[in-house]
Amino acid sequence: MASLLEKTQTLIQANLHDMVDRALEANSVAVMKQYIRDAEQNLDDLEDATATVGGEVKTLERKYNEYKKKGDKLDRNIDMLLMQGKTDLASAAQGELNSTRRMQEQYHEQWVRQQREYEALKSARLKLEAKLMTIRQEQKEMESLLQLAKSKELTVKAIKSLDDLEGMGDSDISRMSESIRSRLDKATAASELYADSLDSQMDDVLGKTEIDLQLEERKRRLGLSEPPAVAAGDEADEAASSN
Repeated sequence: MASLLEKTQTLIQANLHDMVDRALEANSVAVMKQYIRDAEQNLDDLEDATATVGGEVKTLERKYNEYKKKGDKLDRNIDMLLMQGKTDLASAAQGELNSTRRMQEQYHEQWVRQQREYEALKSARLKLEAKLMTIRQEQKEMESLLQLAKSKELTVKAIKSLDDLEGMGDSDISRMSESIRSRLDKATAASELYADSLDSQMDDVLGKTEIDLQLEERKRRLGLSEPPAVAAGDEADEAASSN
């Protein structure tokens, strides 16, 4: 049990900044993933240990209460026996009471000790769960940042190749490089503009559609909906039939 608590304490006290630094240096989040695997295994072991100790606490509490109840009964019986003049029986009962009280105290001490250990296990489990959640979030962010960094590196590499072409001094290649760069700038600007406006456009369209549907539903419920328009030919037929 002490070994498990020591391992858990080590994981809880692990320095997140050190893990991030090592992950960045290695250009990988493997160190954080390994921490998560270790923490998950310790968390499972902690849950099992906590359940086991919790069961022992209940058992010790029950034993303590049983001996306490028995001792209290013996104590009352001794008073009754003395009042009845049954000294021999009272003496035997007193000896049994002494033994019962010793057992009661032993179970109480074990109960208190196990209760402290139970609380320590529960506290460690909660702390490890919180730390594990933080590390998982950091891992996702790190993976996103590393992916972005790789994309940026590819972009820089592509731009550098254009710069190399420009440096050759050939006017045709220089114009081609500038044309490619202009197309890249235009596509980037268009992409950013579309991304900025798409969400607001969709919100406007969906919001207006939802409002129109809600108003039509209210009109129908209030009897304010307009009847469907009658075609001109149908009106003429209805007039002729009425005559």
